Amino acid sequence: MKIFMDTANVEEISRFVDWGVVYGVTTNPSLVAKSGRTQAEVIPEIAKLVEGPVSAEVISTECAGMVEEARKLVQIADNIVVKIPCIPEGLKAVKILSAEGIKTNVTLVFSMSQALLAARAGATYVSPFIGRLDDIGENGVQLVENIVKAFKLYGITTEVIAASIRNLEHVEKVMLTGCQIATIPTKVLEQMIKHQLTDKGLAQFMADYQNSLKK
Repeated sequence: MKIFMDTANVEEISRFVDWGVVYGVTTNPSLVAKSGRTQAEVIPEIAKLVEGPVSAEVISTECAGMVEEARKLVQIADNIVVKIPCIPEGLKAVKILSAEGIKTNVTLVFSMSQALLAARAGATYVSPFIGRLDDIGENGVQLVENIVKAFKLYGITTEVIAASIRNLEHVEKVMLTGCQIATIPTKVLEQMIKHQLTDKGLAQFMADYQNSLKK
C-alpha cells in the first residue's frame, strides 16, 4: 500500500519526504485554505517535492469549467492529477479528460455504485472517504474493501485511494483491504512511527552501551 500525504502544507510534506515514505500527495480546497496560501502557490512547490502523483482539485461544478481548470492544472507539472467531485458533471468531465490522457482522482466517493461509475467514466483513481462514513454510522473501511474486491472481480484498473483517514486504526485496517493507496494526514503519519516499546528499547540499548564504556 502506497502512502500519500493528505495536506497542502509544504513544510510538512518536505519533512516526511525526507523519511522516504511519501509516494504522492492529495490536496483539496479546504486543505489549501488551511495552509494560508493559494492553490497557485502551493501546488507547484508540492509537485517539485514528490515524484509521485499530486492531486489538485477543481473548483467548478460544471463540466466545461472543470475541463478548463484541469487543462490548466496539468500544465503545472507532469505529476499533477486532477481531482474531480463524484457528481454527474464530474463524470462527464472525467470522460473528456481521460480521452485526453489527463489523470483524474474522483473524490467524495461514499458508495460502491459511485466508485463503479467513476471507474467506468475513466477515473485513474477513486477516493472513498472512511471517516465521514464512520461519522454517520456506516463502515468506511468495509466500503474500501468492497470496492477493491469488486474492481478485482471485474478487472477494473482504477486504483483505490483510502481517504478521510482519522487514526491509526483506519490505517491498519485499510492495509488489509488490498487498496493500493492510503492518503494520510500529518498527525496520523506522526503516530505511525511511534511505539512505547521502541522508545523503551532504544533507551535500554543506549544505557547498556554507556555502561559498557565504564568497564
